[in-house]
Amino acid sequence: MPIVTSQEMFKKAYEGHYAIGAFNVNNMEIIQGITEAAAEVRSPLILQVSAGARKYAKHVYLMKLIEAAVADTDLPICVHLDHGDSFDICKSCIDGGFTSVMIDGSHLGFEENIARTRQVVEYAHDRGVVVEAELGRLAGVEDEINVKAEDSSYTQPDEVEEFVSRTGCDSLAIAIGTSHGAYKFKPGTKPQLRFDILAEVERRLPGFPIVLHGASSVIPKYVRIINENGGQLRDAIGVPEDMLREAGRMAVCKINIDSDLRLAMTAGIRETMAKSPDAFDPRKYLSPARDYIRALVKDKIVNVLGSDGKA
Repeated sequence: MPIVTSQEMFKKAYEGHYAIGAFNVNNMEIIQGITEAAAEVRSPLILQVSAGARKYAKHVYLMKLIEAAVADTDLPICVHLDHGDSFDICKSCIDGGFTSVMIDGSHLGFEENIARTRQVVEYAHDRGVVVEAELGRLAGVEDEINVKAEDSSYTQPDEVEEFVSRTGCDSLAIAIGTSHGAYKFKPGTKPQLRFDILAEVERRLPGFPIVLHGASSVIPKYVRIINENGGQLRDAIGVPEDMLREAGRMAVCKINIDSDLRLAMTAGIRETMAKSPDAFDPRKYLSPARDYIRALVKDKIVNVLGSDGKA
């Protein structure tokens, strides 16, 4: 099966009231853990690459690893650029074989965001590639993304129809209270997503796929393992999984997961190195890390996203 776009995935997800997991990838073990889990439960996948991941691993290496994963699993897999901040990076990814790109103009004014998004859409659509845009701005830190809480803003539902109509984008990331990174909420506070905003966006854009960024749940198991082995993640709080399930039953067709993958991998490595501090064979500590990623992704697909059996 060739690498696919997310268009058919989202249509089925919207109609079936579930979501597709968009998992960030940086190296071979992460890609293997994600795709092996998805193959086991027969789930479609979006593997997404940030600008930081492209710098770290190089575009060509990641594409070849993803192509190998497609051949190994025969799953429908979409390759997506996460948080492209310019036309040039979107163009480079489109020309390099990505089937989906995100142009993130959320830091721009409304009219400038429309203009930049439309420029990417026109180039992408001419080449059979789909485009995700963003309206509203999430707080948090992840790779090149660094937005202070006071600079974040919820998506304004009364803007979404005009934005989608004028840009021609294929999906829309909105801000309803999630945040990038592991520290999404202040200690002692109760996380809460603005489902009223999501419901109003869904009413104004019936059938249109919505995307949720910053949606890692900061799994306590992995936080505990890290902390027991020298880590300092005492106050990390993520998005409750019941809220993610509710979003998937509404208009959200794509849920982004990155921090949970980092935590799972780090937990596996820290645990192994603590038990065998003289270990120097990378296979000895990367294998448990890959196993933790596989277990995490399988649990997300089955118990949060609901995309198992949909490949």
